[in-house]
Amino acid sequence: MQDKKNQFEFIALMASLMSIVSLSIDALLPAFPSIGIAVGNENSRDLQSLVTMIFLGFGIGQLILGPLSDSFGRKPLMYIGFGIFIIASLICVSATSLEVMLIGRVLQGIGLSAPRTICISIIRDSHKGNYMARMMSFVTAFFILIPVIAPALGQFILNYFNWESIFFTQLFFAIVVSIWFWKRQPETLHPEFKIPFNKHVFINGFSELIRYKEAMIFTVLSGFITGSFMVYLSSAHHVFIDQYEVGENFPYVFAGLAISIGISTLLNGTLVVRFGMRRLALVSLAAFSLISTIYVGLFWNTPNPSLYVLVPFLAAQFFTLGFLFGNLRAIAMEPIGHIAGIGAALTGFVSTIVAIPIATFIGGFMTDTALPLFVGFSICGSVGLITFLYLKRHRLYRKFSLKRS
Repeated sequence: MQDKKNQFEFIALMASLMSIVSLSIDALLPAFPSIGIAVGNENSRDLQSLVTMIFLGFGIGQLILGPLSDSFGRKPLMYIGFGIFIIASLICVSATSLEVMLIGRVLQGIGLSAPRTICISIIRDSHKGNYMARMMSFVTAFFILIPVIAPALGQFILNYFNWESIFFTQLFFAIVVSIWFWKRQPETLHPEFKIPFNKHVFINGFSELIRYKEAMIFTVLSGFITGSFMVYLSSAHHVFIDQYEVGENFPYVFAGLAISIGISTLLNGTLVVRFGMRRLALVSLAAFSLISTIYVGLFWNTPNPSLYVLVPFLAAQFFTLGFLFGNLRAIAMEPIGHIAGIGAALTGFVSTIVAIPIATFIGGFMTDTALPLFVGFSICGSVGLITFLYLKRHRLYRKFSLKRS
């Protein structure tokens, strides 16, 4: 019973740490117009950078803080990340131009890369294989609760206070969770597994990573899916407020779609041990591609369909994501457990570097309809599916050849 209690607290703590990332993105979405006025730039396409720049920070931060956690331990680097996040949040609050705000958002991303990356390393330190994927799914399902409530929380704060208060709320939550982490989470990197830090740690880590082609391929696949989803995050306010004019119902629409991801992520946690992370990822990737391709075929070169058509399509699309995010990352991490810190950092960095140009390019077309979003889903999903099938066939052929020899 005690073990189950400790496992539940571990899941809740990891999810809370990762949720700070989601809170920093999703709670801010309703405040985009107010922030635009404050920084003197109300162009919705420019304001999308408030989302993409924090992801850029993730990529940079993962590359730095992840490898350092292999040398100095998980916990010290987590504290450094929180310190950077606090300073960055204060920069955002005091910003009077979009450029300064974006600098603050990049720094926020660098700081938040610590809980994001190091949580994955901690989970990998403690679990492996399908059980690691199962734990990742439960953590992700728990953390999905934040996107469900974050926009509504941001709207509530905006109604009664101001946009700056959203940043202060994020700070309060980060401090509370960091204290919980300090008091309850032991160090998971054993001294004998610490990698001495030197100037070659990044080169050696990357050289080790590229030895595992499957890890690299699934990292890139994760980047394709993340990039297409990033378009939704950065343009959701524009689509639902400007194109569909849902007004103050935006947080509820956003929350309903987040629930779709949460349900499938929770299901993945129970199904992955039975069916395996590769099979679930492959089936989900096929469904992800098919749903978006059907939408593109139905609504190509037409005005937006009814909201009652768009939302079910998005809900079905996002349901597949719950089986993709955790499994693709777990497959990429599986062969590199011996370098979990640098592995999580490099796979996260590569995934982000792949995702940001995709999100920026597709986001530029999000003007009059939601169609470009589904075109992005379709292209990214199809490329990922073809790659996955090729790799699967290659693996089977190699096993068959080995058996014959």
